[in-house]
Amino acid sequence: MHTLSRQIRFSLDPFSQQQTQGFNSYASKPCGNGLSIYFSLWVDLASELDRDTGFVVNVSQIDQAVRQEVVPFFERLIFETFQDRKTPTLISLVKVLKQSWAVLRDSFCPKIVTQLSLELDPFRRITIQSDEAKMFIVSEKFEFSAMHLLWNDQFDEAKNVEAFGKCANPAGHGHNYILEVSVEKSAESEDDGWHSDFEKGVKEHFLDLVDHKNLNVDVAEFKSLNPTVENLSFLAWQKLDKKLKNAKLHKVIVWENDRTCCCYQE
Repeated sequence: MHTLSRQIRFSLDPFSQQQTQGFNSYASKPCGNGLSIYFSLWVDLASELDRDTGFVVNVSQIDQAVRQEVVPFFERLIFETFQDRKTPTLISLVKVLKQSWAVLRDSFCPKIVTQLSLELDPFRRITIQSDEAKMFIVSEKFEFSAMHLLWNDQFDEAKNVEAFGKCANPAGHGHNYILEVSVEKSAESEDDGWHSDFEKGVKEHFLDLVDHKNLNVDVAEFKSLNPTVENLSFLAWQKLDKKLKNAKLHKVIVWENDRTCCCYQE
């Protein structure tokens, strides 16, 4: 079974019911007009490969289905909430994702829709994994900077260099890490203004512990444990699990750089 992921970008003008379609789907289509609201929707489809084409499905068919059948759901939500001088909540967006799931499921059956993920901006997204999901996933990225040394006192210098390479530099070295925290929220509750508490909780329970710190020296857990990206992701889970208000921790990812990350979830 293969799973194909496709990103569809579109921008909607909240001031008008008549959207400008444009011609650049790489940027966004519809394209908005001046100030507009940008969306990025990821669609995951799973199936066996078509023997004749090697495709799960031609991605242009996903684009067409989303722009013809799904985008109007978002248009209606944006225009109606704007007219009522309201802001779309996460719950209202999840309801639109569920509507979208039903349309895409019928459009591509027997292929299986496995996930819909809506990027709210480059650092936040919401995800559903079923059209009947009672929970949805909110993911957000945070940044912290820290230095570390990877070293095992049971090894001699040569073996440490062999095991850890440049990371065994006795002076240590630093990273600008990215922490991605994903939590589960009820899809059936009203928006409870939890987001500020969520960010505050991540800061207080993990970021304040590690940001601008020498991990080997300043973080008790790493006095006898190498502060690898693997151990950092586990520490983040330990510090955040059951500590975030009105949300259940789903997974954490720590990025050491744009080529290396580690995910931890139970």
